Amino acid sequence: MSENELSFEIIGAAIEVHRIVGPGLLESGYEECLCYELRQKGFQIDQQLWLPMRYKEVKEGIHRIVLGLEE
Repeated sequence: MSENELSFEIIGAAIEVHRIVGPGLLESGYEECLCYELRQKGFQIDQQLWLPMRYKEVKEGIHRIVLGLEE
């Protein structure tokens, strides 16, 4: 799948979530809905992975990220 096709699928899923849920939900709610939509499209989603992070000279610890769009 090309980057344009991947972008089209992701944006389409996000628009579908916004169309159904609308504004006002917490970020975690949108995340769950978006991951559901992407899984329905056949993507394998890894949520809230831990990633070491450094900002300038300060080691900030470990932060969660959402990764893993694989068909």
